[in-house]
Amino acid sequence: MQPLLQIRQTPALIGIETSRSSLSITQPKADLQIKSTLGEWSMDKSLPEMTIDQSQARAAYTGGPYSEMSQRIYSGIEQLWLQGIAKRMEQGERMMNSHKPGNSIAEVYGEDWQPVSYPETRGPASFDNVDIHIEVIPLEMEYNMGKVDIQVNIHKPEVTYTPANVEVYLRQSPSISFSLPEIDISL
Repeated sequence: MQPLLQIRQTPALIGIETSRSSLSITQPKADLQIKSTLGEWSMDKSLPEMTIDQSQARAAYTGGPYSEMSQRIYSGIEQLWLQGIAKRMEQGERMMNSHKPGNSIAEVYGEDWQPVSYPETRGPASFDNVDIHIEVIPLEMEYNMGKVDIQVNIHKPEVTYTPANVEVYLRQSPSISFSLPEIDISL
């Protein structure tokens, strides 16, 4: 009988554990700051300017200023004086022809009994003696445009990356064992 040698071998076992990588990206919202300025109208309206000239009406009522009234009297007296000279000339002509009927002294000078009126001291009366002038001043408008100012603060993205992990380990060590059968040595 021959003894047999037994060889036992245990293979090596390798363990591999992996974890996945992870990527997380977050970005906070942007901050907006909006400021607006309103548009603005500026309007300047002046009242109309009105001028009233009633000097002709005053002249028709009271004669007006002293200088105007004196001028009218002077002009009127001058006309009366010229009319008086013309009348005397006419009467002299008629007296030269006194031999003709209708030119007697009573007829020539008898009609001269009415008084001569004094010149008019007042101006002419009229419905148009008051001058009214209205000057309308146009409306001045100015518009200042409104503005919108937008400020944007952008936040950077926050990136979190966890890399993949690979762990290699020895789960079972390799081994070799030799076993001999029992040998009977008692012989």
